[in-house]
Amino acid sequence: MSRSKPANRRSSKPQRDTANSGRKNPRSFRQGNAATSQDSWLYGDHAVMAALANPARKVRRLVITRAKLEALDIDTRGGIEEIVAPEVVDKDTITALLPENALHQGIALLPAPLPEVTIADLPDAIASIPVVVAVLDQVTDPHNVGAILRSAAAFNVSALIMPDRHSPPVTGVLAKAASGALEMVPIIRVGNLSRALDQLAETGFWRIGLDGHATGELEQVADKFQKIAIVLGAEGKGLRQLTAQKCDLIAKLPISPRVESLNVSNAAAITFYELTRGKRSC
Repeated sequence: MSRSKPANRRSSKPQRDTANSGRKNPRSFRQGNAATSQDSWLYGDHAVMAALANPARKVRRLVITRAKLEALDIDTRGGIEEIVAPEVVDKDTITALLPENALHQGIALLPAPLPEVTIADLPDAIASIPVVVAVLDQVTDPHNVGAILRSAAAFNVSALIMPDRHSPPVTGVLAKAASGALEMVPIIRVGNLSRALDQLAETGFWRIGLDGHATGELEQVADKFQKIAIVLGAEGKGLRQLTAQKCDLIAKLPISPRVESLNVSNAAAITFYELTRGKRSC
């Protein structure tokens, strides 16, 4: 189901009225500056190895214990040495480079930020495979954001969109929680979430907010759409009023009434599965 103009679909939805501000400058939606993007140490096996395997990722330093280096197979070790010269150090040296209590497993990497991505870079739908993006409304816990990234990678979500303010910077904590997915799912940071939602509508996305008090279930409201922006609010507070007003539809997950709500990362995983089940490419 598609609409040639986002404004036309406003009259057909029963749950929300919304306005489109007509944002025309996609280059203003950037993935943040060095202070708030991937300009910090990554650590742990999954995060570091995924970064090394990502051709878009430039590496500044790699520190590794001798035991960890010797445990790598010859091909892996040789491939790493083609990217960056490993600095063989002891565990205490690595620990001193990282935040307190960082579980580095004997390996850490200092990367350059990934190339910037904008909403204008998002792909179009192909055949019966939907394009799904996730929009986070003030989700501030880096562990939750990392877990959402991991689920996004598992279910082919095209990007994660979150505001510059009231969102965690992409640090080693977030990257470790993402378990390598930071290299697979682009993060698009935006200066104004409301305007970003307008731009998503302009590019054909149906914006579906997740709210446990909605009347319709996700499967019922999302089944006909090929470009979906699923909007997730902070745990406890949920979607802000202005964010909810920007959504075309509000939906809920079919959870038991014995449970009031789910952790936002758990809700995201279920939502991504529900949006892509039966429609995933082989």
